[in-house]
Amino acid sequence: MTSAQNALLDAVAALVNAPLMSIAERLREAVLPYVGNSALIIFTEDCTGRPQKKAGAEAIISSVSVPELDQLRARVPEHGHWEGAATIAGAEHPVLALPSETNALLTLTSPQLPSEPEERAEALRMLGYLWGLAALRIKEKVADAPPSYLLESRAASAERLRVTAELVDRHSTTLETLLAALRSQSLDDRAARRNVTDLAVKALVELRTVSDRTTDLVEEPVATAFERLREDLRPLMHFSGIDVQFIEPPVNGRALPGEVAHAARAIVRGLVLAIVEQPEVRRVRAQWDCDGANLLINVRDDGQGELSADSPNIARLNARVAALKGRMSVEVMAGWGADVQVTLPLDPPSAPVADAVGWGLAERELEVLQLLAAGQRNRAISGQLFISENTVKFHLRNIFRKLGVSSRTEAIALAHSHGMRAQV
Repeated sequence: MTSAQNALLDAVAALVNAPLMSIAERLREAVLPYVGNSALIIFTEDCTGRPQKKAGAEAIISSVSVPELDQLRARVPEHGHWEGAATIAGAEHPVLALPSETNALLTLTSPQLPSEPEERAEALRMLGYLWGLAALRIKEKVADAPPSYLLESRAASAERLRVTAELVDRHSTTLETLLAALRSQSLDDRAARRNVTDLAVKALVELRTVSDRTTDLVEEPVATAFERLREDLRPLMHFSGIDVQFIEPPVNGRALPGEVAHAARAIVRGLVLAIVEQPEVRRVRAQWDCDGANLLINVRDDGQGELSADSPNIARLNARVAALKGRMSVEVMAGWGADVQVTLPLDPPSAPVADAVGWGLAERELEVLQLLAAGQRNRAISGQLFISENTVKFHLRNIFRKLGVSSRTEAIALAHSHGMRAQV
């Protein structure tokens, strides 16, 4: 085996075993021998709290935005790759972008490909192979994510939605006021009024689009999530000969948080696979319902009731359910089959605020963090605590350092994931 082959195997092993937050770095290390680049950006809807995973030039990865990646994805074909100039991190860059079967997008800025056609084709083939592997691993790792990741990701998703909605409301009011003024009959310059009106309307549309896009990232309609489950199980239905019946949820049911939708599909897939391993199973029924606060899952079979609630497969699925503070019960009836009930809460569970003791915050710092988690700005915090805004900023710097975060949004998400919102 050559040294190049050994290096490739080592890179694949590192990529496969990488934790979620390091997968972009491992992927970039793996592809650099084939395609040079200044930055690598993964845009995935599997991670609703962290849709971007990035490595490379800090000026790019610190400023690239979801709307930019969303606009780029509209230009990328369903299969193959796309090359051209695109706006990334507020500036135009040469870009190489690849889609994936999981609907994730890979973006390389300033790509460097071999000039020889055969070498270029081989470099693109290896890039496609490594990216496909990484995209599948992201999807699998999200399904198997530990409770801490799920809690933090859901809190970050909710906070991002709240901040975006706040920005939309604020700027929409400003722009609507501007439109009313520009349409006033007291303004004589019609051409100027028309031009500025068009610009303001465009800005409103863009703001609304960002808000809608953010909502789509953190939530998935229950009917859409169930249809994706059906597509996941279609190959099994085709090759196993087992009749999998789907009882669909109400179309108007509450939308599912992204982590719940992904986990629910993984749980049902696991249950169905465990069930079909039993002899004499001819039919499996999968049903979803929603009571407004929980996703209700029911999977049952017509076998001989040989499914073991203590089997390793069922234990792993039960751990996934527990990660979302859900419940799973398995009822096995000899000669009649098995009936599995799963309940997944739709709202993020709150961890005890006592967990915050480990952060080492002083009493005043904890008060500032609680008000920050409640959505208060520096001026409001200073007013409630009778301290200056400079003192608030001083406490916030200490809080960020102790929590290991770099922004208000990250601090708020971490506080929410520890239940701090309920203490304000």
